[in-house]
Amino acid sequence: MGRVRQLLLVRRLHLARRRGRRKLCNPPRRALAAALLAATLGLGACLGPAPIDRATLLADRGRTDEAIQALEQHLAQHPEAVAERRLLIRLLGSAGRTDLAVAQADQLARLLAPDDPTPWVELAAAFELAHRYEEALAAYDRAASVAPANALGAKHGGIRAARWGELELAEPRLREAVRRDPRDAETWHALGLVLVGQGNLDAARHAYGAGIAANPGALENRLGLATVALRRNEPRAALQQYEHLLAARPSFTDALLGKSWCLILMQEYGAAEAVLRDAEELGADRQAIARQRAALPAREGPH
Repeated sequence: MGRVRQLLLVRRLHLARRRGRRKLCNPPRRALAAALLAATLGLGACLGPAPIDRATLLADRGRTDEAIQALEQHLAQHPEAVAERRLLIRLLGSAGRTDLAVAQADQLARLLAPDDPTPWVELAAAFELAHRYEEALAAYDRAASVAPANALGAKHGGIRAARWGELELAEPRLREAVRRDPRDAETWHALGLVLVGQGNLDAARHAYGAGIAANPGALENRLGLATVALRRNEPRAALQQYEHLLAARPSFTDALLGKSWCLILMQEYGAAEAVLRDAEELGADRQAIARQRAALPAREGPH
């Protein structure tokens, strides 16, 4: 009996070895595909990443000086490389080396058409990264002056001035940008925000309306019109804009909160509570919901 078991065991081992040899001679398709993929990845590793990708990765890791050096080495061999020079200008600004950024912008301008605003927009971004905002705005203005048919310089200069809180500086630049490109809904919205900040609600309403006419899908202009209507104590007009917003984005909780507030102002308290419940289920801001619910009984009295 022991001899039989021993023979069976030997036969099983023999068959297993034969099967193993067949697998080695004819690897499965999945294994072959994996081998080809590994070979392809290995080839990519040998070639290395593109200079702009490598510089971006280094900058993301906080190794800005190494990123600048990599781009400078590449540009020494490929002085016509526009994308790499644009990135270099910004990185030089982030490192505070704005004198070198200016030189690179001049070089970029020689590569591009005389009316291309790109070099000065990039230089403005470099000055922003260096926290030199007056020089940044001057660079945006230069971009606007070298390209009188292009809205890019005026648009970015106006938007940046608005973000810095310089509304008086932002307004004329944004007006010039929409004059050059009246189809840009984003610029109309930025102009509307500035005008609201200045208290010019009629002009803001016109700007938001022009933004919607330029692009009906630009929902931020709908939100702007709702804001203007509430500032003018016109909750029904604001409600119409919130309904437009919710038709496009039913789970937009800020629009739901705006709608419920309009209903409260219109003394439609039951409808407002229903909208607040929907907003709560969708995870809207709890404090905002609490404030609105607190307003419900306060507005049910004689006042």
